[in-house]
Amino acid sequence: MAIDVVLKLREIRRMRGLSQSDVARLSGVGVKTISSFETGDRIGSLKLAQLERLLAAYGLTAAEFFGRNIEAEIAPWELDENQIATARLLDDLRALPVSVQRSMLDKFQLMIERSWRCTPPAARKTRPRLRHGRCRQHRHGSDC
Repeated sequence: MAIDVVLKLREIRRMRGLSQSDVARLSGVGVKTISSFETGDRIGSLKLAQLERLLAAYGLTAAEFFGRNIEAEIAPWELDENQIATARLLDDLRALPVSVQRSMLDKFQLMIERSWRCTPPAARKTRPRLRHGRCRQHRHGSDC
């Protein structure tokens, strides 16, 4: 699913409960300019600085704006069950303290690597990247 920028800008503003005038005041981008971006009339002339100011008004980073989570918020009906479960899991993970996140990610990466070795070659898609590199066995070249 890839929602276009026009739809994202309009729907995020609506989801935040903001009018175009509110966004103009918060971002410094003119009301008419915001309107023309949201209708698609001038989306081709959207400058990076304008987009950054709009995103700041919405409390979003560029990574969040172009990521899948915001699309899931805007159009959750377009996700399959696995995508919904993954999005919820990631949201729950992000709510944890960073040290706990890191620990859980390391453990999850180990589980993926071990599962990879147990998966028949014909069923494999791509090899997972080794990310943790912390365990003693990897430093000595053997599997966990």
